Amino acid sequence: MKLIRLVKQGLQALGSHKLRTFFMMVGTLIGIAALTVIMAMGAGTERAVMKRVSVFGFRAIMVMAGGGKTFPPSPADTLRLDDVDAIRSQVPGIEAMSPTMQARNATFKVGATQSQAGVFGVEPDWHLAWDWDVQRGDPISGEDVAALARVCVLGQTLSHALFGDADPVGQFVQIKNVRFQVKGVLEPKGTSPMGTDMDNRALIPLTTAMRRFLNQEHLSLIRLKLKDDRQLEVAGEKIRAILRERHHITPPEEDDFQVRTAADVAKTVRGISGTLSTLLSVLAGLSLLVGGIVLMNILLISVSERTKEIGLRRALGATQRDIFHQFLAESLAVTLLGMLLGSGLGWAIAAVLAAFTPAAVALSWTPLALGVTAALLTGLFFGVQPARRAARLRPVEALR
Repeated sequence: MKLIRLVKQGLQALGSHKLRTFFMMVGTLIGIAALTVIMAMGAGTERAVMKRVSVFGFRAIMVMAGGGKTFPPSPADTLRLDDVDAIRSQVPGIEAMSPTMQARNATFKVGATQSQAGVFGVEPDWHLAWDWDVQRGDPISGEDVAALARVCVLGQTLSHALFGDADPVGQFVQIKNVRFQVKGVLEPKGTSPMGTDMDNRALIPLTTAMRRFLNQEHLSLIRLKLKDDRQLEVAGEKIRAILRERHHITPPEEDDFQVRTAADVAKTVRGISGTLSTLLSVLAGLSLLVGGIVLMNILLISVSERTKEIGLRRALGATQRDIFHQFLAESLAVTLLGMLLGSGLGWAIAAVLAAFTPAAVALSWTPLALGVTAALLTGLFFGVQPARRAARLRPVEALR
């Protein structure tokens, strides 16, 4: 009963000074709102990361030509078919492996219709290595590779750009002045870990790319799919050792290739949003700190203004503990009310971001739990000093 009475008295005191109460809670409100938005964006980013990693493949390793720290690296001529043979013979546990040659932004023509897309020279194992089958028609086959066939398999975006809703299988398309027959259309894949449209591409046989289209011997990348994802790290290090030996690279020379796994891709994507999340977290923490300081100072002023009330309560039998609990209850009521309003504002902002921007947002109850914790800690920490000062006032001096 005493707790209920204290809460009622605290709410009455706050209600009689609405503007002052608002200023006391505004810092907590902003801090909790920012925390809610940050948590929603963090959860959304994590979900987006896992989605993009699933596109990359949890058992996949990508070996790309070109060194440095940029991803993807700049085009280079450092990978050869001999490297593919060496990796295939020395790395155990490979389920599928496909060397790939890539040409970016090639021009495709069908009649008067034009489009730009990437061209990938591949082998039949490409489909297994990427877990990427055809939706219509047939995939690139061993016969296509052996015959240097001028056939292609289109991605969904490219197929729609060139043929609309019509079935392109059996039709002809001109790629950089070379005529190819469409033999299949890939299943939709979506966005790559780096945000590019993976469906805007065409596959052609690797030998055709080498001899009839790009006229080059070096590869752009090698895609591997392992039987066991627990061997990713070991296999990655083994591949690095093989290529360093073959390319005569010794420390401190920089590798002329890159080896990427699903873990590397996840780390890269998380790093993009990590700086922003850190900055927003600092701002939320500062808002709570400033709000707590403002709360404490206004409560101290409130103690000075209410000395007669405190003295009268003491004279009527209230103990120091009662006075302490009353002012602490007011402090907690302010921060908890700010938490509720801040959580509502944060959810509203997150919903707007999810609806009208490309930001990855996922709403959950976790920010509310953290908000309650932050509000309680702020109210307790910054409310103790004003409550202690009010409790220490002597009745006789307070009534004067």
